[in-house]
Amino acid sequence: MDILLYIALGAGAGLLAGLLGVGGGTVIVPVLTFVYTAHHFPPEYTLHLALGTSMASILFTSVASLRSHHKRGAVDWSVVRRLSPGIVAGTLAGVWLAARMSTNVLKLIFICFAYFVAIQMLMNIKPKPSRQLPETGGMLASGGAIGVVSSFVGIGGGTLSVPFMTWCNVPLHTVIGTSAALGFPIAAAGVAGYVLNGWRLAALPEHSLGFVYLPALAAIAIASVLTAPLGARMAHALPVAKLKKLFACLLLIVGTRMLISLF
Repeated sequence: MDILLYIALGAGAGLLAGLLGVGGGTVIVPVLTFVYTAHHFPPEYTLHLALGTSMASILFTSVASLRSHHKRGAVDWSVVRRLSPGIVAGTLAGVWLAARMSTNVLKLIFICFAYFVAIQMLMNIKPKPSRQLPETGGMLASGGAIGVVSSFVGIGGGTLSVPFMTWCNVPLHTVIGTSAALGFPIAAAGVAGYVLNGWRLAALPEHSLGFVYLPALAAIAIASVLTAPLGARMAHALPVAKLKKLFACLLLIVGTRMLISLF
């Protein structure tokens, strides 16, 4: 049953990655947290394991998604190059901090993040027509902020980079494709950090590589790689604005469920 759940989770994450340019961690993290808790994994490391496993799965999902978007000319590689240095530095710093926080503190950060993004999507705030991407310093700072928050909540950065680029009037399909490409440097830095920070902890469950639980990773990665190209095709054919509202509702449900779990 666990493997089937991981496969279903990976399939959903792959669709989201291709469709909205997100890594799927917003769904993967809370579900894995519930599963790991049910299996009585060490409670002080439950969310750390969910975050690390989510980051590792995004390595595979982002590659499958960005390849599909690149074929359609929807990846702005200049934006990827300008944001990536700040993203990598921010992600490594964020992982170091996250490894030293309690599970409940990380849960609160994730809940606040989920509500913030959901409300932003539902309100559909429009940017000024004149707003453009910032210069080098602004891009480094923006990438750093995306990296830090992504490492805290185990996502590929899409739920931050998509609103950021949209706010700077980048065309929507280019936003989604570029966000999918940005998921890889975030995930690579995040995985390195979560593996190293959990490397010598004896309390972690069997088949763990640091804070990455390998059985869940394998099933999620395989399923997400298969479904990400389908999501990318849908992104170029469906009304993404409506799908974003559905995603916002999903975020509210997930955040509320995790909030209830705190009590």
